[in-house]
Amino acid sequence: MSIINCKGKLLDLSQPRVMGIINATPDSFYEGHLPLGNDEILSIAGKMILDGADILDIGGQSTKPGSQRILAQQELGRVLPLIEAVHKKYPDSIISIDTYSSEVATAAVAAGASIVNDISGGNLDEAMIPMVAQLKVPYVCMHMQGTPATMQKEPMYGDVVKEVLDHFINKLEECHKAGIIDVIIDPGFGFGKTIEHNFRLLKSLAVLAITNRPILVGLSRKSTIYRTLGITVAEALNGTTVLNTMALMNGASILRVHDVKEAREAITLFTAYKKAP
Repeated sequence: MSIINCKGKLLDLSQPRVMGIINATPDSFYEGHLPLGNDEILSIAGKMILDGADILDIGGQSTKPGSQRILAQQELGRVLPLIEAVHKKYPDSIISIDTYSSEVATAAVAAGASIVNDISGGNLDEAMIPMVAQLKVPYVCMHMQGTPATMQKEPMYGDVVKEVLDHFINKLEECHKAGIIDVIIDPGFGFGKTIEHNFRLLKSLAVLAITNRPILVGLSRKSTIYRTLGITVAEALNGTTVLNTMALMNGASILRVHDVKEAREAITLFTAYKKAP
């Protein structure tokens, strides 16, 4: 399952790939990516492509801890103009829609997106998984405990690795029955997990490989990094690169990042390291 079909564009995940984050929200936790307008976001997209992004992930619904769900029409108003503009200017690019709304996913794919990235794994919209099957696009299925509004209020697990693995075994069966062909799993670092949970998952990432599905990791500038180091989000790039490298060594297929150039460099060095005799 290393090659995924993104509406006719084939993406080989036997080599690690970079997904660049493009926020269309006014309240991103990383202020370096707060949007200024469509022209500025198009410029960010162009730079990400030049820096080596394989996928551009566009989202209009904040998913930071404590965030509240917005109406689908408001979310569509944020993302559709951007998806259409990026698709028109960079027609060869692969665009992912970051949403947990099936209505938004449907409109986004019609506008030019070719991957659906759902932080809820279908748990916040029961129509999502059947809809993705109808759309015939790859699906990023993430694990999250709770909702964005509640997920960091004392998350608890008996065994976080086992529970996340069991979640994916069940979700993959659900996706298979619905008819989704290409599923990518995301352990959901920071989504209903403590710092200790996140490091345990990162250390045991290879366990999730038994699902035989590509693994996406989203560690970029998250609180696990800046709180552990006692720094700010703006200072968390080096820590992000360190954890991304650990993720690559433990089997990650896609790095979802704010900083594409540095992630691409980590992949290049990791690939050279693997090839060394």
